[in-house]
Amino acid sequence: MAAQTPASSKPFPWLLVAMAVVVFAVLLGLGNWQMDRLRWKEGLLATIHERIASPPISIDSVDARYARSGDVDYWPVEVHGTFLHEYERYFFATHEGRSGFYVYTPLRLTWGRYVFVNRGFVPYENKDPATRPMSQPTGEAVVKGLARNPVLQKPSMLVPDNDPAKNIFYWKDLNAMAGGIYLPLRSVILPFSIDADATPNEGGLPIGGVTIINFPNNHLQYAFTWFGLAAALAGVMLVWLVGRGKRTDE
Repeated sequence: MAAQTPASSKPFPWLLVAMAVVVFAVLLGLGNWQMDRLRWKEGLLATIHERIASPPISIDSVDARYARSGDVDYWPVEVHGTFLHEYERYFFATHEGRSGFYVYTPLRLTWGRYVFVNRGFVPYENKDPATRPMSQPTGEAVVKGLARNPVLQKPSMLVPDNDPAKNIFYWKDLNAMAGGIYLPLRSVILPFSIDADATPNEGGLPIGGVTIINFPNNHLQYAFTWFGLAAALAGVMLVWLVGRGKRTDE
C-alpha cells in the first residue's frame, strides 16, 4: 500500500493564491468603478434637477449654448412657431405600459429655422393622424418644454435600425428624421430637439410631458456587492491558509 504524502511535504499552491489575489484585485476594481459611476450619476442628476428648476430660456439662448458646449439637455425653453404636421416622424416608445410612438414634428420658427418637437405619446393604433383629427392644430403654437441633445449614433447593437421608409424610428436620429422634408433654400433644422411639457393637447393626443427625469441609481448597491465578494474571498483564503498552517504544524 502506497504511503500518503505528509501535508508538510506538499508544495505550496502558489498558483491558487495568485489566482485568488488577481480575482480579489478585480473585485476591488469593480467596486471602485461603481463608486466612480455613483459620483458621476449623482453629478448628472444634480445638473438635471438644477436645469429643470430654471426659468425657460429662448431658443436663441439654447442654440448659443449648443454651439459653445454641445450640451443643452434639460434646459427649459419656450418657443413660438407653426407645426409642419405633414412631416410627423414616429419614434417607437412605451408610455405607462402601452406601446406606441412619440410624435416628432418640425416647428417652423422665424428667420428660416426649424426645430423638431417631441409633442408626446400616441398609442400604436393612433399613429395615423386620421385617427386623432384634433391632434394637429393650425396657426401659431406656443411650445414649452425641455431642450434635448441629439443622439449621434445608435446606442446599442440591440437597438433596431431606423426605418425611414415606414416612418418608424427606434433611436433619435434627427438627421434621418429630417430626410424627405422639403424646406425653402437656406432653411436650417436646429441640431437639437425639444420635448414638449405636459400641457394638454386638444383631443388629448399626443400626451406630452414624456421626458424621463429620474434615472435608476443603483451604483452604491453594486459597489457593496463587489466589495462584499472581495471581503468574502479574502475571508475564505484566510481561513484556508490558517487551516493549512495548522495541518502543517501537526
